[in-house]
Amino acid sequence: MTGRVVVIGVGNPFRRDDGAGPAVIEALRARAASADTWLTDSDGEPGRMLGLWRPQDAVIVVEVVHAHPGQPGRLHSLTAEQAARCAARSASTHALGLGETFALAAALDRMPRELTVHAVEGGDFGLGRGLSTAVADALPALIRHVATAIEQAHERLGHASAPTHGRGTA
Repeated sequence: MTGRVVVIGVGNPFRRDDGAGPAVIEALRARAASADTWLTDSDGEPGRMLGLWRPQDAVIVVEVVHAHPGQPGRLHSLTAEQAARCAARSASTHALGLGETFALAAALDRMPRELTVHAVEGGDFGLGRGLSTAVADALPALIRHVATAIEQAHERLGHASAPTHGRGTA
């Protein structure tokens, strides 16, 4: 069975910068996507996250992180191992971070074939809609990084490169 490219935008659009992950998914849905690309968002709850992928999938997670010292708008690309190391520093904006989710997936033998995280540093996590200026300014570059990662994942999975207008949702 051939794997899909699963892109998960993690976050809450009602917590200002935490909405960057879902905003990337929304922007990608407006573009043509391969039939083997599944675009979805998640609140980051580990059980629900694990249910979004299969072992043969290539997974790309889009997330907002805290960094110390922080620079809102700075972009990061992390492997699953690097994200797991960040768990000890509570880099995620959620109760359980991506590192804990990935550790749980590994313990349950539920890790996908490959997993990468594309993140932007946030600065405003207060209640309300709308990204801070720094994160909004970084969003086009983040979308480009994720779109490139999707194309590269399709190449590694051996998918045809012709895009279609079909887009998966969770």
